Amino acid sequence: MAIQIEKRKPVSLTREEPGLNNIIAGLGWDPALVNGHPVDLDLSLFMLGENGKLIADEYFVFYNNNTSPDGSIHYPGDSRGGEGDGDDEVIHIDLSKIDPRVEFLYFAVTIDQSEERGHHFGHVQNSYINIRNNADKSVLCQYMLKEEFTNEDSLMIASLSRNGGEWNVEALGQAFSGGLNTLIELYQ
Repeated sequence: MAIQIEKRKPVSLTREEPGLNNIIAGLGWDPALVNGHPVDLDLSLFMLGENGKLIADEYFVFYNNNTSPDGSIHYPGDSRGGEGDGDDEVIHIDLSKIDPRVEFLYFAVTIDQSEERGHHFGHVQNSYINIRNNADKSVLCQYMLKEEFTNEDSLMIASLSRNGGEWNVEALGQAFSGGLNTLIELYQ
């Protein structure tokens, strides 16, 4: 049974699953056609130092930079419309390889071409992020996005943070307008 994570209530992944190193962060949503185009969500990951900034630009993993320099993070590709069951976008993470300067992993969800197509998170239904054990694909924890949004097109959905020798996962659900560039400006 997966733990339902909540805002401001971190859960220790490594305490729940001792010896855990390889995880998968999965994003899912229901398909939607708005203004003649499918709503296309993109999952990306910011690898931040203790100052809350990227340790280097290359530690922002997304569709144009699919692997972190330390080899710990890999984004295998983009799903365009949320079709099918299960995760629509995934990021593979090897916790044992993460650069020691990285204290936080922030998972961002953005809507591709949101401005041109008039898309926002109010059009997105049944969106979630889950963290799975890569060894057996079991879901360790999940966050169902239940907030109501109107014009926002970017979302910090969850974070992983170092806590001594453990990794804690926490739901964020913090929405922004301005697309991926707005988030990049926050963390550069």
